[in-house]
Amino acid sequence: MSGHNKWSTIKNKKAKTDAQKGKIFTKIGREIAIAVREGGSADPSNNRKLRDVIAKAKANNMPNDNIKRSIAKAAGEGSGVSYKEITYEGYADGGVAVIVDVVTDNLNRTASEMRHLFDKFGKGLGANGCVSWKFEHKGVIVVDTSKGFDEEELMMTALDAGADDVEIEDDSCVIYTDPGAFSEVRENLEKAGLTFLEADRRMVPTTTTEVTDPEVAAKIQRLIDELEDNDDTQNVYHDAELPEEEGEDD
Repeated sequence: MSGHNKWSTIKNKKAKTDAQKGKIFTKIGREIAIAVREGGSADPSNNRKLRDVIAKAKANNMPNDNIKRSIAKAAGEGSGVSYKEITYEGYADGGVAVIVDVVTDNLNRTASEMRHLFDKFGKGLGANGCVSWKFEHKGVIVVDTSKGFDEEELMMTALDAGADDVEIEDDSCVIYTDPGAFSEVRENLEKAGLTFLEADRRMVPTTTTEVTDPEVAAKIQRLIDELEDNDDTQNVYHDAELPEEEGEDD
């Protein structure tokens, strides 16, 4: 239904995060802390935001014990650490738009690090809104279909659950929702017995920027890698359509 390349940047990124489970678990732990604080409860049944983060954790194969420890730590947190969420926007080579979601306990440190990375490996930070107009905020749910699914039945299940759009790929089904409906759709799909490879709200590019020059592609990939490796980074989004050999680890 929607363009395949919109999802490819997310799908390729997951291959990299799977190789860095310790780091991704730490980042999800921070999201759990924010969800407990903002949702006002450490009980998932009373905190939809927390349920969403738990679904994301499970999609990333985070063990239940780790999830429980993160929730318990957030519920009893007395260290004085207060995490804040902030988004940065900027440019990579080739006119590529980049958005970075961070969770930090030190805004000054993170702002300095983001500025340094964009200046060194990209084309600099921009003002809020400078590239976000090229993206749509969407709920994105990915279902593993490698073991065989009835495509029509799966699409109908997703649409009946409240999804806006469905893409069937070789070994996965990508389901898009309105961000406000994401929790309800995800829960409806769970009740239908589906398990997820990905379940999160994301910035999805409305169009992609094709990059054919290998040197430019390598520079873009370097910026993405450096941003993702930053301890405060939660998500990196971009609209680059990279050559396959350059994008495998995106």
